[in-house]
Amino acid sequence: MDLDLRKLRYFVAVADQLHFGRAAEELHIAQPVLSRQIKALEQDLGASLFTRDRHGVALTDAGRQLSAEAGPLLASALAVRRRVSEAARGSRRLVIGFRAGVAVIPAARAFEARHPDVVVDVQRIEWGDQAPLLLDGRIDVGYVRLPIDETGLRVTPLYTEPRVAVLPTGHRWAGKGEVTEADLAGEPLVWHGDPSTQPTRRPHPDAGYRVRGVDETLEHVAAGRGISFLPRSTTVFHSHPDVTYVAVRDLAPDQVCLAVAASRTSPLVDAFVAAARAAAEITAECGNYEMWQRAGDSVSRHG
Repeated sequence: MDLDLRKLRYFVAVADQLHFGRAAEELHIAQPVLSRQIKALEQDLGASLFTRDRHGVALTDAGRQLSAEAGPLLASALAVRRRVSEAARGSRRLVIGFRAGVAVIPAARAFEARHPDVVVDVQRIEWGDQAPLLLDGRIDVGYVRLPIDETGLRVTPLYTEPRVAVLPTGHRWAGKGEVTEADLAGEPLVWHGDPSTQPTRRPHPDAGYRVRGVDETLEHVAAGRGISFLPRSTTVFHSHPDVTYVAVRDLAPDQVCLAVAASRTSPLVDAFVAAARAAAEITAECGNYEMWQRAGDSVSRHG
């Protein structure tokens, strides 16, 4: 029997809440209706998804497996609906997501030279948006920075670039041309994700602030709440009067990749990915915007 997406959405709500009453409120349906739909889904799959006892609701092994796979499946279905709607309107459009500091225009120019009938739109994305926006079809191709949850995605390494330390202007190392990881050891870190994703070999204590983007990072660092690390190209586009950027000699580089939903098959997407890879190969100087512009001109002429 085919998997019913409506029942799957109901399952996800219960799996997130681990409470049938709260899930029913979130879905704006009656709790008995939700319970019947979950039971019907369990019958469809031939597996129990939840255990229910006086201690509450918990996922079974089968439930945990379905929970891990349900998100990408629902996102893929939503993406299909978006693309069908666009095709029905006769539009030919690509939405390219990019992280701060990544220059998209060189590849866009090269692509548009070969596909003048396609509108290329660009959208800034933050760390936590990378995978969701690709999976649900709101962007077609993403310039992403690792780490990223690659479930349901095709991820292609594009280039690496150095990282720099982000320090308040009054910091003892702010006037240096270069520091090492050891110089910064023990400094509280303002970071956008799980502490395990820190780019240093010397773990830093968590400053206790979760930031979504570069602007928030700079504000917290400027206030003296900690230090941070950013890709060098990001510093070309973002400055702050109370923040200083300092090179870190032995810090691991940042990895920029191209990402596409694994379920996404499109000659136009493939053509843009090819243009982006060609632009990246022309210059080894990552993060230098003028060189990236020249790369775009070169790809347009010779790509």
